[in-house]
Amino acid sequence: MQRYIDEVDPLCVERAAGARFFDVDGRSYLDANSSWWVSTLGHNHPRLVEALARQAGRLCHVSLAGVTHEGAAKLGEELVAIAPPGLVKVFYSDDGSTAVEVALKLALQMWQNEGRPQRRRFVALDGAFHGETIGAASLGGVEVFRRPFAGVLMECIHVPPPEGDAPEDAGYARAFEALEKLLAEGSDTIAAVVLEPLVQGAAGMRMYDAAYLRHARALCDRYDVLLVIDEVFTGYGRTGAMWASTRAGVAPDLMCLAKGFSGGMFPMAATLATGRVFDAFLGAPERAFYYGHSFCGNPLGAAIAREVLAIFREEEIVAKVQPKAARITKAFAAMREIPGVVRSRSLGMIGALDLSKGAAYLGELGWKVYVEARKRGAYLRPLGDVVYVAPPLTIPDDELETLLGIVEESVRAALG
Repeated sequence: MQRYIDEVDPLCVERAAGARFFDVDGRSYLDANSSWWVSTLGHNHPRLVEALARQAGRLCHVSLAGVTHEGAAKLGEELVAIAPPGLVKVFYSDDGSTAVEVALKLALQMWQNEGRPQRRRFVALDGAFHGETIGAASLGGVEVFRRPFAGVLMECIHVPPPEGDAPEDAGYARAFEALEKLLAEGSDTIAAVVLEPLVQGAAGMRMYDAAYLRHARALCDRYDVLLVIDEVFTGYGRTGAMWASTRAGVAPDLMCLAKGFSGGMFPMAATLATGRVFDAFLGAPERAFYYGHSFCGNPLGAAIAREVLAIFREEEIVAKVQPKAARITKAFAAMREIPGVVRSRSLGMIGALDLSKGAAYLGELGWKVYVEARKRGAYLRPLGDVVYVAPPLTIPDDELETLLGIVEESVRAALG
């Protein structure tokens, strides 16, 4: 924090539109990470702005406590209609951390209601990031985020993520074996396996093959453990499909949604559940899920979230991502040849470069690229020594070309 106070000159943003925001001096910047992955449809999408204004003129807030409203009900129907098979119930919250927190509490109480209260542990991948509330932080495998709170976190067992270029590689075999051994020996104390599907975002855009997700689903079925899929980052088209889990042909027991859920316009999130999970809370009053936020399912957020889904349908957002994703893949593959780049990879609308072995989260190389990119008109926030892009899915082709050019120039300049 002291270094930030002493050295950092923050961007002071006045307005934003599309893939750009503008500072108080009138300079524009391409937003290379969709403002921490939320502005999937770009900034201030006119249809979302209109939906917000229209709803604000009718109903801004009502609690979902013995009350409902049309927006929340219809949004739930629309989510279930496009969700992976079996997810039939929706619980609203306000951001990615709380969407994950909801999933953890549902898992813990479900097992308690079913007479197996000893199922209190969770399983996540090394390098995992699932949010910043205490429950979500318990799953975290990024040590710098987890360490200050280690003494109060829930028990989570971290297993190695799959490593290598293909499921046949030894790194995948080790990951498969570690997860299977853990569930075979300890499933009677495990509430759920929680995974970021196909991409571990905050870990440095680590990407893995869909085979691991299918393996995890099969093991959870075999040992009767819940599978929680955290689509907070990967959902809403980021990987080239509406849901990353769909790319693997996997349906979870619980799915967490946020970020693109409201297109960066409003704090809003949801956790989707199967009928089996929901049914565990029926019966006596003490079996109920006593949890909820004041703004759960609020009318403003629901109106925006429904308009996001309408835009995805009517403007065929996912289909239009494909050529843009191909361009990102080509550009990042070529950048692998820049002297000093250790590794490159891409998936959907994500491209990433490692600038050091291990790509340390607190590394400095990525921040040198950030400085160079800012000079050239792009906001390119790194993950330590990992430089990546995750631009709005709607970024115009010419601006995508400009952004990719800035990335290449900035990496070359920073690495000398």
